[in-house]
Amino acid sequence: MPSPQRSTRAYRAIARVVRPLMFAVSRPDWHGGEHLPTDRGFIAASNHMTEADPLTLAHYLWDHGHVPRVLAKASLFSVPVLGRVLRATRQIPVHRETASAGDSLLTAVTALAEGECVVVFPEGTLTRDPDLWPMTARTGVARLALTTRAPVVPIAQWGPQDLLARYGKVPRPFPRKKVTVVAGPPVDLSDLYDRPQDTATLREATGRVMTAITRQLEQVRGEQAPAEPFDMRRPPAAPAAPTGDGREGE
Repeated sequence: MPSPQRSTRAYRAIARVVRPLMFAVSRPDWHGGEHLPTDRGFIAASNHMTEADPLTLAHYLWDHGHVPRVLAKASLFSVPVLGRVLRATRQIPVHRETASAGDSLLTAVTALAEGECVVVFPEGTLTRDPDLWPMTARTGVARLALTTRAPVVPIAQWGPQDLLARYGKVPRPFPRKKVTVVAGPPVDLSDLYDRPQDTATLREATGRVMTAITRQLEQVRGEQAPAEPFDMRRPPAAPAAPTGDGREGE
């Protein structure tokens, strides 16, 4: 298949190596490509279960004619080989809690203005939900979407966790794993564009994006997500107090 129009020579060279490997270890089950804009830049927002997610999502987007630029942890750019690949493909480092923290937003804003596809994992890290449902997200995706007014396309992935377990270091490539990636219609945030970007507005926008991703994942899995998403900020439930009747463990 032809490479995406916006691809660079370095990106094409890496894709020629990576795509055959992805097809060798996975069976793509892809849907919703019609929801990916072709006339403007857009934000691809996905759930995050395993370190394999960026690769499977990039595979999906590339084969639908888009060159993904992923917001990734800055520390990954220092990893031998991987760092060179990330820089060569112009991925976007995220410097959290540093003086350079705003640089990633500015770079992403510029990329969207130039008509590119920017990939965001709103949760900011691998979900802590025990059943791999999306958890409460950071508000970075909302800030980027409301600043640029670029479409936010919610994308659900299911299957990458079979290629590489959450927190896993050793891939499980064989037998080939089914990887389902589904894009949905852009999330409507238009009523929030002219509101101040305060905490309430950012949380509202983030919640809409995560709800859209979760609903798509429910359809893929054929299951219902928890009524309340896992929240790392919420303290764990306290153990039951002893009753004094010897039945504490019941």
